[in-house]
Formats: sequence, structure tokens, C-alpha cells
Amino acid sequence: MSQPLLWSDIGRPLMTTAKLRRCRMAEGCMMALRYGMVFFNLLFWLGGCGILGVGVWLSVTQGNFATLSSSLPSLSAANLLIAVGTIIMVIGCLGCVGAVKESRPILLTFFILLLLIFFLEILSIMLFFIYQDEIDEYAQRDLKKGLQLFGTEGNVGLTNAWMIVQTDFRCCGVTNHTDWFEVYNATRVPDSCCLEYSDNCGLDNPGTWWTAPCYERVKDWLNENLVALWIFALCTALTQILGLVFSMTMFCQAVKVETFYA
Repeated sequence: MSQPLLWSDIGRPLMTTAKLRRCRMAEGCMMALRYGMVFFNLLFWLGGCGILGVGVWLSVTQGNFATLSSSLPSLSAANLLIAVGTIIMVIGCLGCVGAVKESRPILLTFFILLLLIFFLEILSIMLFFIYQDEIDEYAQRDLKKGLQLFGTEGNVGLTNAWMIVQTDFRCCGVTNHTDWFEVYNATRVPDSCCLEYSDNCGLDNPGTWWTAPCYERVKDWLNENLVALWIFALCTALTQILGLVFSMTMFCQAVKVETFYA
């Protein structure tokens, strides 16, 4: 039995009932995809706003807290959060606009940007594990170089950073408390290395100082929280994969609908 035809006002068949049903199903899928895409990217955008807000707050209220690295002075927690938050907000905004307007160029731009970031993250992780020993050596060398700037004019941020790290992790120096001897040209350490903090306690007997290396202490802390870090990384990857799937599915569906009506 043949499908009934719908006729135009000039007497030509427009589409069969089956095609019309498929068209309505496609429109329903597009609507579901659109809502899912908007919801996903709204969460993405709000997360970016939150990260950006924390970064701005740190920059305003903790402006003197900078990086421990002497070769990358602008690589502070505040600057990193601001950069990451801005990127997330832009991508989330693109996804929302592309989903609402069903714009193929915007959806494709969103997909390409998200895919590029995803590949860069994977590449960074691979390079980190491949060159882990070299990164360790470079980091320790750079941190020791930064010790020379401790307490000097214009390096309040680096000074505060070292004081906080040594106090919180109960450590002293990069690889040993004797790292500070080269900085002061004397047998002394900063007061933040003392077991019991007091003014000029860094001049006292070495038995009153923390002796654990800060570099190893921080690595131990990261290893202790490795499960949480991997869970965070997997959740981030899953979120990005869902974004890629949503955007490309919606892009392909938009192409099919446009072709169907053409």
C-alpha cells in the first residue's frame, strides 16, 4: 500500500507521511539536544565565572602572593585562575549561543576549540610522564634560583609564597634546609623554617628548624591526594567529551534538517 502524499498548492507532492514523521522526530531530537547543550554549557559558563571570580579576588586581596618560580614570575595562582576562567567562559558562551541559535559555524567553532584544548591536555600529561625526571631537575634548579630573591626589594610575593609553603608543609628549603645557607652566606634560615616561630629564630640552633625538603613534601602531598586528582581529571575529561558529543551531534542534526528541507 503506497504512502499518502501531501500536495502543494501548485499540485506537486511535497512529502510522504513517513517523511513528515521522520521530520518531526528530527525536530524533537534537535530540541532535546538543544536543551542538553544549553544546560551543559550554562554549567560550563557558571564554572568559568566562579574560577574567574576567585582569580580576581586573589589578585585584589592577595596581590603580593606570587609564584615560587623566578623564571616565570607571572605564573601565579591568581593569573592562572583568571586565564582558565576566561577560556571556560568564552567556550561556554559559544556553546550556549550555538545551541540556542542552532548556528552551525558557532557549533563547529565550539567543537574545534574544545577538541584542541582536550588534545593539549592529553599531550601535556604525556609529556609530563615522559620527561618527568627532566622536569624534576629543572623545577628544583629554578626553585633554588628563586631562593636568591627571597626578601629582596620587589619580590614580596615570592617571599610570602616561600613563607606560607614552609609554614604549612613544615619544611625548609628546596632539597635541604642548607639551601638557605647559600642565600644568607651564613648558617641561618628564614623564621618560617622554625619549629616554634619567633622573631630571628632562624639564627638559633639548627635543631630548632624544620629539616624536611619542601620539594619532596609537596610531591608527597600530591601523591597522597593522587586519587582525588585523578577523579578530578577524569570528571574534567568526561565533561569535555560530553561537550564534544553534544556539539557534533547537534551540528550533524542541523545539517540533516537543512538538507531535508532543501
